[in-house]
Amino acid sequence: MNMQIEQVATLGGGCFWCTEAVFQQIRGISSVESGYCGGQIHNPTYEQICTGTTGHAEVVRLRFDPSSISYADILEIFFIIHDPTTLNRQGADQGTQYRSVIYYHDQEQKKIAQEVMQKMRSVWDDPIVTELSLAPQFYLAEAYHQNYFRQHPQQGYCSFVVAPKVAKARKAFADKLIT
Repeated sequence: MNMQIEQVATLGGGCFWCTEAVFQQIRGISSVESGYCGGQIHNPTYEQICTGTTGHAEVVRLRFDPSSISYADILEIFFIIHDPTTLNRQGADQGTQYRSVIYYHDQEQKKIAQEVMQKMRSVWDDPIVTELSLAPQFYLAEAYHQNYFRQHPQQGYCSFVVAPKVAKARKAFADKLIT
């Protein structure tokens, strides 16, 4: 029996509530965790991250079945659901914690990410500023950040920022949604 092992993808596309909410609906992704990567301190808190001085990015860590969804497909979704052309900013959220970043876990992911980034250059008018780096230590965000959109769909930020991104993804990637 040839069973493929789940793989991990770590992505930062602005506020992790948005990214988490989209990827929770994609077939082949078994878990989505919000967290922090890329900074100078160990076990950072949300309050520390919000200062923009720790160097961490808000990210999601995805576990996925590559026989159900490819890493390239995950990255294409990622590039459509956020603006990879704005440095340290997504909409009204600004600061290095909101940067566009792909943290690759092996050389194959790096190669695929480079290929997808090249392909996505034709989608965007402005240059893509997405950082591509080897995955550093992942720190799980506080429990209240996990499943945030599912738990708080009527909260202001969720209604006005997260919900439209989820709707855009549902329309653009209807063939990849969990049924």
